[in-house]
Amino acid sequence: MSTYAVAKKDFLDVWRSRIIWSVSVLYVSVVVLFLYTEKNTVSNPDVQSALVNLTDVGAMFIPLVALVSAYLAIAGERESQSIKYLLSVPNSRRDIVIGKYLSRATMVSISIICAFLIGGGLALNWYATLDPELFASIAALTLLYTLTYVAVGIGISAMASSRSRAMVGAIGFFFVTNVLNLFGPLERTLKFLLNDLAGLGVPDLHIKFVQVLISPTAAYLVATPLVFPRQSIPASTPWYMRGEVAIAILVAWIVFPVVIGLWRFKRIDIS
Repeated sequence: MSTYAVAKKDFLDVWRSRIIWSVSVLYVSVVVLFLYTEKNTVSNPDVQSALVNLTDVGAMFIPLVALVSAYLAIAGERESQSIKYLLSVPNSRRDIVIGKYLSRATMVSISIICAFLIGGGLALNWYATLDPELFASIAALTLLYTLTYVAVGIGISAMASSRSRAMVGAIGFFFVTNVLNLFGPLERTLKFLLNDLAGLGVPDLHIKFVQVLISPTAAYLVATPLVFPRQSIPASTPWYMRGEVAIAILVAWIVFPVVIGLWRFKRIDIS
């Protein structure tokens, strides 16, 4: 077998998973709901306003879809001992980690793309004007954001020895980088640690940059003005808080969790 063979086998297994399909269908429903609500509750419905609201909700909902799809990919096989079969075929541990990431990323990507294709088709009928470039841009950014949390889920799964530990890791990461980020405590916590506790006197903008570095959700929200024409970026915004930098950070979040998970997985004794 190889990376491709592992990815193909895992994809077929995931394809039959009711949980992953359930959360995927739920996201499609959310996209349709926001487009429908904007059309029927606003006097001058605008698809861009619907997509802005969808982005805000998706910032919390999408990580759940991605983490649910990935956090048991390797940890579940270790707990059931089926990982021994995969390693005896033979496959390298690199094949398993990369293959699992590719299969879960493909599955979630199909869900996101289908959601936007269905949403785009409905928007053509519901709205007077529709900018295909806007729709494609927000879909691409949302897909990039989704893949970061798939990578995190795979990284956590590669390091966890059981389903329960993988679940705790996934929930903990989601809570710190998503819930605390969206509702404010993450920024306040960083200010307390860096300024009140350590006495470093870090400026607020630098605090926000640290927040963007450690939270894919924060990076995603900073990047959204790139795809929404009405959300102009002030000229005074420093370079490190611009959307292009946030995109680069999201790309890094796709790479590093998988690399760290693989590094740890290679050193684990599976007996």
